[in-house]
Amino acid sequence: MKKKLTLITLLSITCFAGFSQKKKKASVEAAPVIAADAVSPTSATERMAGYEQRKKLQEASLVKNLKFRNVGPTVMSGRIVDIDANPENPTEFYAAYASGGLWHTVNNGQSFSPIFDNEAVMTIGDIAVDWKTRTIWIGTGENNSSRSSYSGVGMYKSTNNGKTWEYLGLPESHHVGRIALHPTDPNIAWVAVLGHLYSPNKERGMYKTTDGGKTWKQTLYINENTGAIDVRLDPNNANTLYATMWYKERTAWNFVEGGKESGIYKSTDAGETWKLISGEGSGFPTGAGNGRIGLAVYPKNPNIVYAIIDNQANRPKKEEKEDASRLTTKKMKTITKDEFLALSDATINEYLDGQGFPEKFTAMAFKENLKADKIKVQDIYEYTYNGNNDLFDTQVTGAEVYRSEDAGATWKRTHADYLDNIYFTYGYYFGQIWVDPTDDKKIVIVGVPIVRSEDGGKSFKSIERENVHSDHHALWFDPKNPKHYINGNDGGINITYDDGKTWFKANSIPVGQLYHVSVDMAKPYNVYGGLQDNGVWYGSSTNSFDYNYGIFDNGDGYKFLLGGDGMQVQVDYRDNNTVYAGFQFGNYFRINKATNERKRLEVPRELGEAPFRFNWESPLTISRHNQDIIYFGSNKFHRSFDKGDTFKTLSGDLTRGRKEGDVPFGTLTTIEESPSRFGLIYTGSDDGLIYVTKDGGYTFTKIMDKPNLWVSGIAVSAHAEGTVYASLNAYRGDHFKPYLFVSTDYGQNWQAIGADLPAEPINVVKEDPKNANIIYIGTDNGLYISMDKGKTFMRGNGDGMPSVSIHDLVIHPRENELVVGTHGRSIYIADVKPLQALSNEVLAKNIHVYDLPAINYNASWGRMFDKYAEPEERKYNITYYAKAAGKATIKIQTDKGLVVKNISDDAEAGLNNVNFDQAIDAAAKGEYEKYLNDVKKKDDKEIKLELADDKKIYFRPAKYKVIIELNGDKVEKDLEIKASERRSRRAMSPKPTASPSEFEEWYEEMGFEETKK
Repeated sequence: MKKKLTLITLLSITCFAGFSQKKKKASVEAAPVIAADAVSPTSATERMAGYEQRKKLQEASLVKNLKFRNVGPTVMSGRIVDIDANPENPTEFYAAYASGGLWHTVNNGQSFSPIFDNEAVMTIGDIAVDWKTRTIWIGTGENNSSRSSYSGVGMYKSTNNGKTWEYLGLPESHHVGRIALHPTDPNIAWVAVLGHLYSPNKERGMYKTTDGGKTWKQTLYINENTGAIDVRLDPNNANTLYATMWYKERTAWNFVEGGKESGIYKSTDAGETWKLISGEGSGFPTGAGNGRIGLAVYPKNPNIVYAIIDNQANRPKKEEKEDASRLTTKKMKTITKDEFLALSDATINEYLDGQGFPEKFTAMAFKENLKADKIKVQDIYEYTYNGNNDLFDTQVTGAEVYRSEDAGATWKRTHADYLDNIYFTYGYYFGQIWVDPTDDKKIVIVGVPIVRSEDGGKSFKSIERENVHSDHHALWFDPKNPKHYINGNDGGINITYDDGKTWFKANSIPVGQLYHVSVDMAKPYNVYGGLQDNGVWYGSSTNSFDYNYGIFDNGDGYKFLLGGDGMQVQVDYRDNNTVYAGFQFGNYFRINKATNERKRLEVPRELGEAPFRFNWESPLTISRHNQDIIYFGSNKFHRSFDKGDTFKTLSGDLTRGRKEGDVPFGTLTTIEESPSRFGLIYTGSDDGLIYVTKDGGYTFTKIMDKPNLWVSGIAVSAHAEGTVYASLNAYRGDHFKPYLFVSTDYGQNWQAIGADLPAEPINVVKEDPKNANIIYIGTDNGLYISMDKGKTFMRGNGDGMPSVSIHDLVIHPRENELVVGTHGRSIYIADVKPLQALSNEVLAKNIHVYDLPAINYNASWGRMFDKYAEPEERKYNITYYAKAAGKATIKIQTDKGLVVKNISDDAEAGLNNVNFDQAIDAAAKGEYEKYLNDVKKKDDKEIKLELADDKKIYFRPAKYKVIIELNGDKVEKDLEIKASERRSRRAMSPKPTASPSEFEEWYEEMGFEETKK
């Protein structure tokens, strides 16, 4: 069948290739438009109602007992937003992750416990801990204003280390910048509310509570686009506070990062009223480029206040002539035609080679075409342009540090020169400063690097080391040991005890922020993932992690493939070595894992042709019908027949076109090919368009038009050729309604489904490859599963998985395991075979017991090979489905009807799991021993049952029946415990490196019961 499919595929390719000679590319046909939905920001009332609906779907879920295991990764970690340590015992601290929740350690980061997993959201902007009362305050909603900064719902507080949380309101805050606690009154707190990320709102500004968070008063408000990002307290006078306000506007296509409304405010009446102290004449910048501002107050002399600003104002043009001997992208952006023609051919060719221009483009050819006005200089610049240019090629002022010695009355910039390479254009992601509590001249600022000044900000030196990740967001200075501090960054936590000379990682927990996951067909199979600012990695699906332990000697089992912000990954199943992966804005490569050979994927373009627009997470797909074929998406559809060596652009623009702004927009977000029909492909865009092609990309028909929505996922059915599912969201408008559609006629008509889903943006949709009724979706708050093709949904966050954002899902085609790529808790895997078996026939039964795999007997069960350790607990899972809840009794009996094990279980409606420890009931010992001797072979020695080291008597090899009774119904299932195979002495000899249990098994099998001692 495989050979036949390959032949058909190759014939199809030949037909399409011949067909292309007769038709022009970029054939795009229109279809009926689906009306756009209004996408105004979702109200707090709707969001909290969505949280209640989520809990209902969890309570009524038939799959709430679906078991998930976390497979990492851990070492590369995820984005930290805040750290708060116990000043009396700094080996205890809390670590807040942007999208991975709150974690607590009492052993200096060797292990952590999660304590904020099941509230309305897991995303955090800031935490504050009153160590005297052990009260934790959380402001939800990350404050870094990134592409994946999820919205919060307000404030929470816990007085019992996170066992329970009290919701404190401020639901429209969305993103909290900072929390300040009164030093002596536990009922008083101040909160800097940044507000909505993608829409204006009046609930921004400074808030104060005097009753422990029961009520809040807005005490500082500027306008609907200016929120509070930082607040700092004078540690010697709780009536004096400083706060920073930040003007910003963000859309999916543009980010205005600053405005003249941004500034520093001061209160001298405990935050009741505020006064601007950074206005004209203060010495602080006052222009329209004022971006995010961070503050630090020196505790020994609170008149000393530091501020760091992301200054988006352009730098003054340099009067001195730039070196004309070298042509750069920066120069190409503004160079004139005459200036270009005056350059030497060698200078131009050096630039062309450095920018990767094809060999056909030469300095001579460019000059000739410029003189004939066939091209423009801008065409040359735009040829190699991509989204990263705007990130790094910048003229903005960037980071600036100011110091006040008169409590904010006047400010002076601490440094004479620019602080290059701290921010580039994205200071909105950083903007924080800290002062050593014992030395006012020692300050730390963060951005891409972490740098320290020991002269009050006149000069800075990096304190990063090789094992310290870039992009820093949190720092905690030990007030009793100024050489000890804890750093939080995009790669987790680093701790130093020698003033930054050396650092160690405290990354034992799986908090990776996945954008995409994929699998291969190795045995056992590997999982692959692209992670936010942590590149692309892969590791075994058999990995498992326990929060109670640190990292083992061999790390976490993951191997590095590629750097940058890790994006989509595809693996060629034929060799499991050929991997396609990339980082942001379409920078993708073909990688051979075995040789590390790399080939950049390049899509050719004619000079003068508009630059391709690549999404932050550009779509790339392997055709499973012929894995030499690669589909790649910019704003157009590109295809390779030779594993990415060459690409051809087949379509015109499959988006609404370029939208003016500083973020690439009007891009493809997804490309999906039918599993059952080669060349049936769907594309989705960030501006709400879905197209279909039935001929491999030569003609496209528009089948969905939702101008205010972003196509987040497409799932093409493996069961019915014309069926396709589509998910869309408007997260980038602070609109959180779920949009899910199905079509059964190739997208000509669509039906909205998922009406019972809560107000959570959908990021991905998948159809189960074995059961056409099952649909999986991942939202900003978890997993949902439908058993009726999307008509109704159940909460899918089963045993072991918190309410974390889910970016991607894949079902392994051989193992039938669901791989979940979360944006905050790394990768989870669940065996969905029991779920796939829930046919309509099974669902109609009162009780259904799944087949029980045979157990291989081992005489070492319950033995202790180390008298100082606990014996290993035996676990065997008995899975059954119950139509209704009730008290289930499970009996395990011999083939002669002797009951040797009784188990009781509180069954829930849906899937249930019962752990069988493989030991008999103690009361059955006598009769069971008699049974075993009755059925043993004549020449075998008499069996005498004895307690194992763990005081249990274990089952012996035989055939048994498992009988489950529930609500008046009874079901039986066979279970076999197999005897160990006897092999030759040579075959059974264990390796010198064998574990104690392997040696024990060998002794037992060889009959060395006595001599082994």
